[in-house]
Amino acid sequence: MREPRLILSCPACGLSTGQRYLYSKEACDILQCEKCGLGRAETAGFDPVSYYSQEYFSGGQPDGYADYLGAEPVLRRDFARVLAFLRQYRPRGRLLEIGCAYGFFLQEARRHFDVSGIELAKDAAAYCRRSGLNVLQGGVDEDKFRRLGMMDVIILLDVIEHLPNPKETIELCSHHLSPGGVLLLTTGDFGSVVARVAGAKWRLMTPPQHLWFFTRESFRRFAESAGLEFVSYDHPWKLVPLSLITFQLARILGLRPTRLPQVSGFGIPINLFDAMRVVLRKPSRGDIAD
Repeated sequence: MREPRLILSCPACGLSTGQRYLYSKEACDILQCEKCGLGRAETAGFDPVSYYSQEYFSGGQPDGYADYLGAEPVLRRDFARVLAFLRQYRPRGRLLEIGCAYGFFLQEARRHFDVSGIELAKDAAAYCRRSGLNVLQGGVDEDKFRRLGMMDVIILLDVIEHLPNPKETIELCSHHLSPGGVLLLTTGDFGSVVARVAGAKWRLMTPPQHLWFFTRESFRRFAESAGLEFVSYDHPWKLVPLSLITFQLARILGLRPTRLPQVSGFGIPINLFDAMRVVLRKPSRGDIAD
């Protein structure tokens, strides 16, 4: 019989906490920290390098994108809105996007920032470089941060949930942010009403692709341990390509996802209030002195 409660190290809390078993999805046990609400997928044998390939962005993975390249006009309109929000906190400077895919956000941001990116998928990173972007291929590590230098803004759009060690990533970002620099993250909100009611059928419950499921409190604790200020938390509207909606809806309904590239250029504004946007900030030198 499966033990309903385990004691495991929680990366957000920074100590061992009670982990409650919630359910199993895709042969992965989903656990949740009893203190901060951070969820985790217990996975084995998952290879992100082979998973996040060209097929992930073109309908080859049921929980990936239907037609990422074809949806460029819609994605760039949405990224322009993200950029406008970001510039309220830092209007210019050096910007790094982790998990930049085909570079559409960077193309929008380069009008105001000196931009760079890190992307795991080889084909996507090569596409970025052919487009004139400074993008390093591979996982997030200290060497890449050193090569890119200090940043004023670091952004992760629906990426942190894919990474094996979110605590290490947030701490790396903090170390390489200039004083007053901003870290912007978007991801699912595991504490939302939709996530709690839907349970294993939640649209963002897709292990082993999604390894972590965050709450507002877990981000507050990640920020505190990394020496960052928790500045903002909200549930933004998002312009979603119609091709992605139909593709993912088929998956949720248990049907075979089908690519419909002819509708990739159409977007629908959606907000189920189960996806959050968090802004963290590195204290300025004056703040530290105080």
